[in-house]
Amino acid sequence: MDPMVAEFFHRLLRIRVTVAYAVIVTGVATELLYLGPRVQDRVIRHASTNLHNLSHGRAGTLFVSAFVVDAGPIYLWLPGLVCLMALAEVLWGSSRLVIAFAIGHVGATLLVAVGLTAAVERAWLPASVTRAIDVGMSYGAAAVLGSLTAAIPRRFRPAWLGWWLAAGIATVVLGCDFTDVGHAAALALGMGVSTQFGDPARWTRSAFVLLGAGAAFGFLLLAGTGSAAYVAAASGLAGAAGSEMLASWRVRRSKRDRSGQQLRPGVCQGEGDCASARTV
Repeated sequence: MDPMVAEFFHRLLRIRVTVAYAVIVTGVATELLYLGPRVQDRVIRHASTNLHNLSHGRAGTLFVSAFVVDAGPIYLWLPGLVCLMALAEVLWGSSRLVIAFAIGHVGATLLVAVGLTAAVERAWLPASVTRAIDVGMSYGAAAVLGSLTAAIPRRFRPAWLGWWLAAGIATVVLGCDFTDVGHAAALALGMGVSTQFGDPARWTRSAFVLLGAGAAFGFLLLAGTGSAAYVAAASGLAGAAGSEMLASWRVRRSKRDRSGQQLRPGVCQGEGDCASARTV
């Protein structure tokens, strides 16, 4: 086999989960487009993880909904999703990518369902929300974005963490849809689970390129393209700056504490020093 071809397949093997997911999602989207709007609407409603389906015991929607995406033309969002998932798979490995995606997708869905149930019971939201469409990869993708937190180089981690937490909170405050809460919850779940992932793979130039594309996709996923995106961006910048200042303050304080533990006049640092002081 040609070395270039072998290298190509080797790289594909490193992101096999990302490639498989992209192929499946593309196949499902293409088939639904071919079958027409009526069938597409029926499939989306059947696969939706809304309260109506979950309350009727359709737990399978928690799995199926991740492969049925109702987010516009696939060529607009699939490249960004692939960059995000490929980066996480390169840094963390295939199994941990699946764990992050699954925890975000299922965990955020169930948290949103609990919140919506309470809101409907207290008449804070209309009963029609129980049949709202809720399918797609967005919760899982948000969790994958959050899982990158522990892989970010330590020097830049406070700014990364502050940016996404502030942007996520701003999106929830400004948002008018329960999916905004789901995205923020999935992001937090991904951040939390990444602390158990151990050490990531070494960063390369291609990884930083994937990070730029994946982070841009993640921001559009959270904040969209409307006026809320500008507020979320400003909030993210403020959060990043605040986190950097806090991290710098903690470093300076740690250095002062260490310097304060050094030798001080009149203080015995060891048995030999104290014995010498007594014989003088």
